Amino acid sequence: MPPPIALKDPHREARIYSARTIAAVLIVTGLLALILVRYYSLQITEYETYRTQSERNRVQLQPLPPKRGLIYDRNGVLLADNRPSHLLSIVVEQVPDLDATLAELQKLLPISEADLESFYKKKARRRPYEAVPLRFRLTEEERARLAVNRYALPGVTVEAQLQRYYTHGELFAHAIGYVGRINEREAFELDSSDYRGTFHIGKIGVERYYEDILHGEVGYQNVETNAHGRVLRVLERFDPRPGADLTLHLDIELQRTAYEALGEQRGAVVALDTATGGVLALVSTPGFDSNLFVNGISSADYSALRDSPDVPLFNRAVQGQYPPGSTVKPMMALAGLKSGLVTPEYTVADPGWYRLPGDSRRYRDWILKIRGTGHAPRVAMEMAIAESCDVYFYDLARRLTIDGMYEYLQPFGLGERSGIDTTNERSGVLPSTRWKRDHMNQPWYPGETLSAGIGQGYMLTTPLQLAVSTAVLATKGRHWSPRLVRSIDGQPLVAPELPPVEASPEHWQAVQEGMHAVVHSARGSARSIAKGLQYEIAGKTGTAQVIGIAQNEIYREENVAERHRNHGLFIAFAPYEAPTIAVAVIVENGGGSSAAYPIARKVIDTWLLNESGTELAAAGESGG
Repeated sequence: MPPPIALKDPHREARIYSARTIAAVLIVTGLLALILVRYYSLQITEYETYRTQSERNRVQLQPLPPKRGLIYDRNGVLLADNRPSHLLSIVVEQVPDLDATLAELQKLLPISEADLESFYKKKARRRPYEAVPLRFRLTEEERARLAVNRYALPGVTVEAQLQRYYTHGELFAHAIGYVGRINEREAFELDSSDYRGTFHIGKIGVERYYEDILHGEVGYQNVETNAHGRVLRVLERFDPRPGADLTLHLDIELQRTAYEALGEQRGAVVALDTATGGVLALVSTPGFDSNLFVNGISSADYSALRDSPDVPLFNRAVQGQYPPGSTVKPMMALAGLKSGLVTPEYTVADPGWYRLPGDSRRYRDWILKIRGTGHAPRVAMEMAIAESCDVYFYDLARRLTIDGMYEYLQPFGLGERSGIDTTNERSGVLPSTRWKRDHMNQPWYPGETLSAGIGQGYMLTTPLQLAVSTAVLATKGRHWSPRLVRSIDGQPLVAPELPPVEASPEHWQAVQEGMHAVVHSARGSARSIAKGLQYEIAGKTGTAQVIGIAQNEIYREENVAERHRNHGLFIAFAPYEAPTIAVAVIVENGGGSSAAYPIARKVIDTWLLNESGTELAAAGESGG
């Protein structure tokens, strides 16, 4: 019989069972070890990391935007305020379906494509759990709609924030400037930590120049939230530091007088305090409502401003560059005296025209078309300034030369920025042989010197530069870098004093007497404003050509299109014996200085006279 076959091998099964048991134990032990290692890592090694992440689901860091500093005029009248406004924001992490939420919001209130585009741009730059603004300036009705539907809009919040408001709109638009929403370029340039929770920044004017001071410092708070993102309690809070308040040299009554005097005309008025260099008035017309720009101007409103032929966004006071015309003649007269080329008694023959030696061309005096002859057979300095005799200054310019004119006029601040504390100031042009060679690659011609001698040709100035130059004439040489801001949080801000214009007392007196005669002599070019004056003014009229006139052609204003007519200018200081105010006025296409000097009279009256018509006892810093 064959040997029996074993159905089971207990030893083999025992070995297999032992091996499997050992393998299972090892696997379980290894898995337990992994769990223990992971547990150790979570609870000990990386405890702080995961605790922080956990806290972020419960605790949020919220920025607290600072209150922007206020702006006042010199008398404490509020010019730039902060008023509450409501904005719609979204915390993206708390929104289950962003596209669906945006679609639902568009059903409840108007949201433009521009709003959506701005939202997505801000969303890309935000921090986790930071609210992204979608709509500004919610109306009461819009807020009510959102409140009723709040249950269906997780992550959507309505917040109240302070918004800039300009209490006098157009009146100070060019002087103060405005704030606007932070754009994409500014967002990349700014330190994001300084502007968390802030959506606006100064764009132009004082608002831009003093942005760092007005903005303040951002605060923050740690808050505990529930699963829906609602704030349960504030854990800790660090208050923001508000921006500093600014008090300006500007006087609201002076500003209003200048603005209303210009009326519908295009032009500018700048008035300076001769004792401090403070800007008492800075007006450019037409103006615009600066409140339009705070939360983003509409396309229709911006197109109307941008495309207007009157260019209301252009600040003529600091950006407008005009030929100064005859307003440059007092400075030319001082240059002649200082150079020794003339004396107050020196006279020039005046047939009504001037001719360069060896040149047949006649350079006409403005009075030739009125009288058919000159101002007098011979003209001395006082008459030349008072009646604005071109022939006298043609002769002086030829003898000074263009480089001599540059040497003597440049210390008045012509051809360079004044350093005023605002934006976009232009430098004007004070020509010289080098300037023309550098800018035009051409030589200088003698006839161009004559044109420059009466403030025409290549010479360009801003109304601000003319006001600064007038203040130098009024103070007999003191030269300030003008300032709009008078104090910061009550601390006085002193205007920098520049190198003075040196001249002898006799020379200053001769020039000032000529300017006094402009208003108070029988044939002065601005004598009409002397009627009823309770003080004395020193001034100078000016007319700047807009289009060229051929040598034998007569300028007739009625035959010239309105925008091709001459500009009218006037500079003045008062009171004559102890000046406290210097004024420069330009009226674009006003036809001549007669459009400008009545405006200056109104501004000076407002500064020097009170309501009863009596001259103020105090002047300078206490005046106004």
